[in-house]
Amino acid sequence: MLPGSIQMSGETLSGAEVKGVCEGLAEGTVRLLSLRGCHLSDRDFARLCQGVSQSPSLVQLNLNLGVVSSATRVQQLAHSLHTNRSLQSLFLHGNPLTDTGLSLLNPALAMHPSLVSLDLGDCMIGDEGISLICGLLPPDGAKPGLRELTLSANPAITCTGWARLAIAVAHSSQIRTLNLDYNPLGDHIASMLAVCVASSRTLEVLDLEGTGLTNQSAQILLDMVQNYPTPLKSLVLSENNISMDLQQQIADLLSEGEEEEEGDSRGQEQPVREKRSSHTSGPGPHRVLLTSGLGDSLLAETEM
Repeated sequence: MLPGSIQMSGETLSGAEVKGVCEGLAEGTVRLLSLRGCHLSDRDFARLCQGVSQSPSLVQLNLNLGVVSSATRVQQLAHSLHTNRSLQSLFLHGNPLTDTGLSLLNPALAMHPSLVSLDLGDCMIGDEGISLICGLLPPDGAKPGLRELTLSANPAITCTGWARLAIAVAHSSQIRTLNLDYNPLGDHIASMLAVCVASSRTLEVLDLEGTGLTNQSAQILLDMVQNYPTPLKSLVLSENNISMDLQQQIADLLSEGEEEEEGDSRGQEQPVREKRSSHTSGPGPHRVLLTSGLGDSLLAETEM
């Protein structure tokens, strides 16, 4: 583990262990805290949130896979974020937030001065939640806004919700990465997203893995890449009913000019997010790489 990181996965934490974590947070010695799939009492979760609120150094917080398991815990986390000023990346993948929980958390997310990366994958979010998320994608540089957003596996979001998100992304002045994998989007919504990508001046990565696409939407995406200038560098289309030829054509077009950028990025590792195979099988042994990809690019690679 990197200096200044605490990482656990699928463990039951004792009160003494939580106390030690909180001491590190309060002392400013912890920059990355990952408690992916861990179990802790309600009392200890409240103590943990107090530690997060006091931390002057915490950059990344991973509470994936059911750690934030109740409305009370959502409120406690929100309260801690109102006070915290250092956090850049928050991972809440696989927590049953629902739109109600997100509404409790949203004011703290919207007012946080440093947060730029948010994972709300598999959080049971619907159209009301999407409306709140759109507020985290400001159309100008007046406030930071999100640069990385993950909404994987939230099947309750309808076409209306995705349309709202597409408009917000098209006009966002900050968004770089958008992960929508394992949502039942289909060709209609994907075509709408193509217009969003063509309009965006910042979006570089779009993950549409396993979203029910066919050659119809892939052809529209290909036409978009061929005919319109876009900052897009990566478009993930695996696990869809799309021919390998079309996928390769899109990949080839996006890779043009990449050689010039390889020198700048050489030696940097890319983040590995929670994917469907991870959160459906429980928090067992899993190789995790956490990074906001922003600021000082704090990285941690662990075997859990």
